[in-house]
Amino acid sequence: MDKLDFLLPDFISVIDIILVAILLYYVYKLVKGTAAINILIGIVIIYLIWKLTDLFNLNILSNLLGQFISVGVFALIVVFQQEIRKFLLMLGSNNLTNNKLYFKYINIFKPSREISQMDIDEFLKSCNKLVKSKTGALFIIERNNSLDFIKNTGDNLYLEISSPIIESIFYKNSPLHDGAVIIDGNFITAARVILPVSENKNINSRLGLRHRAAFGITEKTDAIAIVISEENGKTSFIKNGEIFNYKNNENLKAMIEAELV
Repeated sequence: MDKLDFLLPDFISVIDIILVAILLYYVYKLVKGTAAINILIGIVIIYLIWKLTDLFNLNILSNLLGQFISVGVFALIVVFQQEIRKFLLMLGSNNLTNNKLYFKYINIFKPSREISQMDIDEFLKSCNKLVKSKTGALFIIERNNSLDFIKNTGDNLYLEISSPIIESIFYKNSPLHDGAVIIDGNFITAARVILPVSENKNINSRLGLRHRAAFGITEKTDAIAIVISEENGKTSFIKNGEIFNYKNNENLKAMIEAELV
């Protein structure tokens, strides 16, 4: 074993570099397309200058930048509070604490009522009717991350998915039509829900608030969003803050099924 000891430091260094690279990737993914990316670049530049001043023994400037960086940590928590929250939610999406199959038996975070598999055919049948009438709609399909933190902004429901119910919710004179509908399994669990709007500057300016809200919630959680445009009746599939194209209803059904496995 002693003969292999010389390999240990290099192996640990490689692991260290890989972990830092993964961390930087997720940080970039969180701030990409937002105003925070410019702040992050500025911080990296200041850090590199600080390291250079330390390398060339520019003691006064090095100490000054060192003090700025040490105090700036607290300022960063305030500046990046939204990004930090998103990062923690991203970590949590891969954690057992958000696994519904696990908590189905111990009932800590969810009510004891059973959530059955989503009837995607019935759901898409409802969407097609809304498309034909050019009725705007926003559906958020819950996956592993709990959406309880946004459900309280609307009205809690527990209605099985059906075409008449969805049409009645999004009927223009309905009190529930304004806002998002939350779907968990085969049930509509909330309506008239207010969602966080994405601040991503790369979003097509032609897209309205429904799409921006869909981008916002899918950036912060692992939920998927189905948006029906009121202007052109087009249906959009949104996941992880991005729109994914599909060919037809069968393709869209397969995409939803793949996310709900």
